[in-house]
Formats: sequence, C-alpha cells, structure tokens
Amino acid sequence: MSSPVVIVQPRLALEDPHDCTDANDMLALFDALFDGLVRYGKDGGYVPALASSWDVTPDARHWIFRLREGLSFHDGTPCDATAVCQSLTRMARPDKGYTLGAPGVWHQYLGDAEIEAVDPLTVAIRLSKPIADLLDILVYGYVVAPSALDRYEAGDTAQPVGTGPYHLVSYEPGHALHLQRFDSWHGERPANVELTFRLEPNREARLEMLISGQAQVANSLDFEASKALEETARHTRVTSLVPVAIIYLFNAFKGPLTDSRVRRALNLAIDRQALIDRVVRGAAKPLTGFVSPVHFGSLPSEDLRPDRDQAKKLLAEAGFAESLTIEVDCPTRLPDEAEALTAALAEQLAPIGVTLNVHRHTDREAYAHGVRLKQVRDMCVFDSSPLGTFRILAEKIDHRAQGSWWLGFHNAEAEDLLDAGRATVDPRERAETFERAFRALQVDPPWLYLYNPLRVTGLSGSWPDWRMRQDCVIDVTRLPDFQSGKRTS
Repeated sequence: MSSPVVIVQPRLALEDPHDCTDANDMLALFDALFDGLVRYGKDGGYVPALASSWDVTPDARHWIFRLREGLSFHDGTPCDATAVCQSLTRMARPDKGYTLGAPGVWHQYLGDAEIEAVDPLTVAIRLSKPIADLLDILVYGYVVAPSALDRYEAGDTAQPVGTGPYHLVSYEPGHALHLQRFDSWHGERPANVELTFRLEPNREARLEMLISGQAQVANSLDFEASKALEETARHTRVTSLVPVAIIYLFNAFKGPLTDSRVRRALNLAIDRQALIDRVVRGAAKPLTGFVSPVHFGSLPSEDLRPDRDQAKKLLAEAGFAESLTIEVDCPTRLPDEAEALTAALAEQLAPIGVTLNVHRHTDREAYAHGVRLKQVRDMCVFDSSPLGTFRILAEKIDHRAQGSWWLGFHNAEAEDLLDAGRATVDPRERAETFERAFRALQVDPPWLYLYNPLRVTGLSGSWPDWRMRQDCVIDVTRLPDFQSGKRTS
C-alpha cells in the first residue's frame, strides 16, 4: 500500500459547502470531496463536471444542464437531477451562502430562480434576470448527497458525502483530514490514491515539512524563504497570481471621496511597485483596475508610474489644493499587512498634501460587519475576491443592488455595461463589454487599486510544467504522481 500524499496548509476545517468562501485551502477541500455541474478548467474557463453539456437561451435566462449517466455519491446512492436540484435550492436560500459579514451571497442570483429536475438526467434553471455568467456561480454549487443534508442542517459538517474525486476516510479536527481516491468518480482518475491534508499555521514549519519529506505539497509559503527550493532539483517552487485584489474601499456616501477627482487623484499618486517591494517584499503584482489580469474581460496595466502632478491638479480642482485629511479604517489582519501597508501609503500620499488619520480595528469579523453596514469613515482596507468579473460588478459596483461591500459608488456607464454583459451569451462580445467597464472604472475608480498577491506552493520533486489553476486553488486531480514520478496531463 502506498503512503498518502501529504498536503500541508495554513487552514483546515470541514465547513458547509453551500456557504460562500474565498479561502483557497477550503476550496481545495471542497473540490476534492464534491462536484458542481462544472469545474474550473486547468487553462481557465469551465469544463464539464456532473453536467456533460449545457445550453443557454439567447436571452441568458434559461439554462439546461444534461448530467452524465451513472453518477453516484460516495455512499453509493445515485446522483441524479433531483439530488442536484436539492443542493442548488439549498445553496440559494437566504440563510446560506454566508461569507464573512455577508449572508445570502448565492440567494441574490438564484433566490427567485426556478430550479427543476426535468427528468433524471436534466436540470433546468430559469432565471428572473439574464445571467450569461451563471457558471461563475454554479462552479461553487457543490452537490451534497441527500442522505447527508439532514446532518448539515443540524450543523454537523464533519461527515461530507459528495461525488468528488476523493472520499473521506477520517477527520481529526484541528489536525488532519484523510481522503482516499473515489474509484467511481466520473473524471480522469487522479494519480494519487490517498491524500492527507495536514494543518500547519506556521509557514516556516510548512517549508521545513516539505524539505524534510514530511509533506509532498506545501501551500502559502514565505515568498523569500521558499526560494531555497530552487537551489536543487529535489523540489519545485511555483509562484501563482492570486486573483484577490488588495484595495481600499472608498466611501462615496459622504466626505471627500464622493468626488471622483479625489478618488482618481489617489490612484494616480501612488507607486504600487514601491508599496509591493516595501510591504510584501515583492510578493505581489501591481493592480490598476477593478479586477486582476486573470479575470474575464480585464485589461493589462498600461502605465504603472505615479503622476503626482496630475494628482495635485485634480485635488486642487476638487477644492483641496493645500491639504486633505482622510480618515482610514484599518484592520490588523486580512490582509495581514494592512497596518504596514497603510503606513507606507501615508508616506506616498504626503507629497500631494494628503494625510491619513488611521483608526485601528482588532476584531476582523466585527470590522467586516461594519463595512457591510456602511459604518466606515472615508476609506478602509479591504480585498475583492470573486474570480468572476460579472460578480464583482454586480455585488460591489452596481448601486442598484447595494451589495454588502458597496459604499455609495455610482457610475451609470459601468452599470449599463453590466446590464449589457449579463445578457450577452457570446463570450467574445461579453469580454469586450467588460473591457469597456474596466476602462470606465479606471477613469472613475470606486476603490484605491493596489495589488494582487503572489502565492508560493512547493512540491516534492521536479515538476517544471506543473501550474496552479487560474483561481489559485490546488486541484488534487492534477497533482503529480509522487510515488512513481509520472507527470500528469
């Protein structure tokens, strides 16, 4: 019997898959244990999972998914359209889809949808509004065996039963999770028979576990210390762009940041690469728009150099020629560098006459609730995580939705483009529409755009072709065969 492949990561817990999370370690577990109708493809986009194919009407309101034949859950019960609809309906409830500070993430899209099992192999979803990017939501629509739903309703998340490539063997809360390959999985058989996800919050310890052979995969390593892995052929160091944007949300309800000239001035004044080098020691890439370069319909950065003269001019036009004090809410974690970042930002803004008055928050969940309730000062440190461009526009930019992280911003052009994009099923045309929205939100920014972090993953052995998936989540089905040394496709 082969030894299990050990994956060591900073977070490990079994949670409800119908709640919303952007934590990559949690998503790696969900993707190992469950399937949705679709999965992320290795080179971007979506590929069939439980669904073998799908169609959408030209108005992007009516979707039909055809399931694979012979699907089964880990407990041996069949996975049919009724089971899929049960999970999607549960996911769409207003009390589900809970993420930090914001319940009902999925409800806003699927809450009034008609989700129907047309026959055992056909799922129909009829939407009240067009959503051409519905797969952005359904990729997180993990299907749970009906036999396990009562346990989840009772709060017992420690016994997951899905259809994913691995099934649960045992769980040691706070320590480890042991999985075995599910031989009835519909996809290409993963290379490794057994996996152990092990918790290790300390990144130096994770690196040492990899180097010493106690782990074959170590995630979220220190950017600088992990460079030691490149010194020999015994390990592989992979650096991936995290699609999470580190930003400051601007309060456009009241105060100086209601003026688009002030918002643009702050974006023009900063040297993003200098911030990255100082605060995160190079472990990020500059961000000059509302989504990352790997987002659908994004554009590459055109000019990263600060233009402080233009920033001063805009501030003067807005009535702040001499000075401007901005009240800043700053958490002590998530992002963990928030305090150092705010201090470095204050230094960069001082030459244009801007002073930051910082208010420190130690309770991160209370901080998130405060942002959701619009109880913020002029601006606050935050992040923006959905990989879907449509979702960010709909949840965070559109003033009509007044989403959890929306702070009074209104740009009619961007909202018109959102409406056009959500009803455009042709992906090329929709990408062009979102590119126009990207440009519009560079001219009139809702946030202070800073950077996308880089995440380092270490692997045992030499795997020069291995890459992280576009969402920066470990896909266990594409891990190398660590026992035989065989590369995966």
